[in-house]
Amino acid sequence: MGLRGSGKTSIQKVVFQKMSPNETLFIGSNNSMLKDVVNNSAFVNFQICDFPGHFDFTDSEYDVQSILQGCQSLVFVIDAQDAIASALNRLHSVVTKAYKINKNIKFEVFIHKVDGLTEDTKMETQREIHQRANDDLVDSGDEQKIYISFHLTSIYDHSIFEAFSRVVQKMIPHYATLENFLNIIIQTSGIEKAFLYDVKTKIYVATDSSPVDIQSYELCCDMIDVVIDLSNIYGMGQNPGLTNDPAFDDQSSSLIKLNNGTILYLREVCSFLALVCILREDNFEKQRIIDYNFVILRKGIHKLFELKDKEKESIESRNPPSFK
Repeated sequence: MGLRGSGKTSIQKVVFQKMSPNETLFIGSNNSMLKDVVNNSAFVNFQICDFPGHFDFTDSEYDVQSILQGCQSLVFVIDAQDAIASALNRLHSVVTKAYKINKNIKFEVFIHKVDGLTEDTKMETQREIHQRANDDLVDSGDEQKIYISFHLTSIYDHSIFEAFSRVVQKMIPHYATLENFLNIIIQTSGIEKAFLYDVKTKIYVATDSSPVDIQSYELCCDMIDVVIDLSNIYGMGQNPGLTNDPAFDDQSSSLIKLNNGTILYLREVCSFLALVCILREDNFEKQRIIDYNFVILRKGIHKLFELKDKEKESIESRNPPSFK
């Protein structure tokens, strides 16, 4: 959600439909709600509802009540280069009304289009929006009930992917298990940082518990682009006769050595997930140990998939479809 022209649809097109940021200049404003199903993997699997800026909660056209009852995350987009007062008023109205409908919604604010701002202006804008949004909650008596996360974003760099990664992670019920898996592999393998990526969107569905450095994240994203591009050119997949057979398969791996003694190491977890590690060149002398630990990690993640499937089957058996 967000005001007209805040960049909601452009974000969706760039992150989930691989549109070039420059092409979004030709996207017009939405006059109706757009729905898009994202089904890249067991973890990146949800529906996005893109509301027009002028929508009204009381308008029966949008059926907001039923949508928010099943909503896990509400992302409100604010144009950082526009007047923010009206956006903050709208944010408060949306958040308080949505909370009354579904108290389990995670609220996220993307302070968007910050690519044209200086670093000082970015920080000041985030501080002002954060402070004023919280002041509005205090005035309405909701500060103890509603928590809002804030992210600086732009479609012209990796910040929008990093922000959406944090949104998606909160929607993964087994995230703590994935994080623990990655904590173990970095401790036992001499790895400095590890990311578990959804290959198609470059959203990292999990990382270890150490802080995320945006430059490291960008390096890993660029590595995935290189691997996928080269795989599409030279790889043939497991069934060379099929034109739609993905070249990224269980044999996919990559090793990039940087001139500062750092190594980027990528291994395929499954057809839609990749593990990307950052480590020092000295520690890579233990590659056999790293590869062995990776095999154990992959087995653990595959068992999570099986558990997720069983949970889904259990829910469906308790709630059989109603036929008309």
